[in-house]
Amino acid sequence: MTHDLHSEGPMPEEILEKMEKYVNPGRARIYRLLGMDSVEWYGQGSTVRDTAGKEYIDFCAGYAVMNAGHRHPRIVDAVRACLDRMGLSTKTMISPGEVAVAERLAELLPGDLSMSFFSATGAEANEFAMKMARAATGRKNYVATLGGYHGKTMGALSLTAKGSYRDLFSPLIDGVEHVPFDDLEAMAAAVDEDTAAVVLEPVQGEAGARVPSDDYLAGVRQICDDAGALLILDEVQTGMGRTGANFACEHWGVVPDMITLAKGLGGGILPVAATVARPRIFDIFDENPYVHASTTGGNPVSMAAAMAALDVLVDEALADSARDRGRIVLDRLNSLRERYPEVISEVRGLGLLTGLAFTNPSGGLMVLSELFDRGVLVIPSLMDWTVMRIAPPLNIDERLLERGLDILEEVMADLAPTIAELG
Repeated sequence: MTHDLHSEGPMPEEILEKMEKYVNPGRARIYRLLGMDSVEWYGQGSTVRDTAGKEYIDFCAGYAVMNAGHRHPRIVDAVRACLDRMGLSTKTMISPGEVAVAERLAELLPGDLSMSFFSATGAEANEFAMKMARAATGRKNYVATLGGYHGKTMGALSLTAKGSYRDLFSPLIDGVEHVPFDDLEAMAAAVDEDTAAVVLEPVQGEAGARVPSDDYLAGVRQICDDAGALLILDEVQTGMGRTGANFACEHWGVVPDMITLAKGLGGGILPVAATVARPRIFDIFDENPYVHASTTGGNPVSMAAAMAALDVLVDEALADSARDRGRIVLDRLNSLRERYPEVISEVRGLGLLTGLAFTNPSGGLMVLSELFDRGVLVIPSLMDWTVMRIAPPLNIDERLLERGLDILEEVMADLAPTIAELG
């Protein structure tokens, strides 16, 4: 295999064999099992091509990373321009990009969320939020929700409620209690004078686009206020316009004490994450500016990507696009549910974070595999394998969106009888 990745692309079997040997044998087996053994090679807008030249409609956007599409020109140009003058930061001088993105986030986020710490991943952003909650409150415990996904590093994994991710690594962080999502009574019973923070997603992404009741977030906010606990909203997946608002908490008019962002913040070009807090929560940095740090967090190139991504979010009204296109998706999915009630149990979603819940998890994987074969990329829900998610770039062309949904209808017509037999 050539090492020049700008020439002819590597062949699938060659890559899979080396993945088994050098990267992740289990993942290679899954690709083979589902027949998803093509090698991605070129992405632009809302389409991806493999090394054989086959084109795919992207209905997953890298798990809500490419909100602005693949290689958005404004974001690519901003990164290239930065590379012409600087790569990573020396960490010995002021980095202007970090300050500029923090100021921009303060302008866009609700309430007094105005102090930012930058890292690379959502898990890192959540780890930092957990630490800051303890420092700000002097308390040790956390309340999270069943079905919530917050990352797989040790602290974030303590908040993530899935045994198959957690069991091998126990004991995790002490003092984490999980309660049912969208259950205010259970939340009120769990939050007390020892709770540093409640951590939850406004819409649960990996649980299959679970949208709470209208009074839920406001109710949790009040429970936290009454107990003196902080509210941390994980908007790693729901932020940056994904749900039809710039940030999902805006749907319910709730301002958290901290919000964590990643995925779409990097514009689909670079990994960027942020933890943004109310000013008082960063008071600890007055005493010790280096109590928490990230060597590559806030680096010039990543900040160039983030600033361009925020500009595109606003200038191109990506949240409005997500809202309008999300209605198209939900209408089409609800139509499928009416036609195939024995196969589809539920349709969920907000904006362009939508889920199709199957009566049998094998059915969802069958549809996912067949869609791939016919040139449409979708994603499973890692916390609930019965749900297949559709989460394309927010600016996907409506004709392309409709074509992908037409292919889904064709797949359902072909596979529904077989899935129904699975029970």
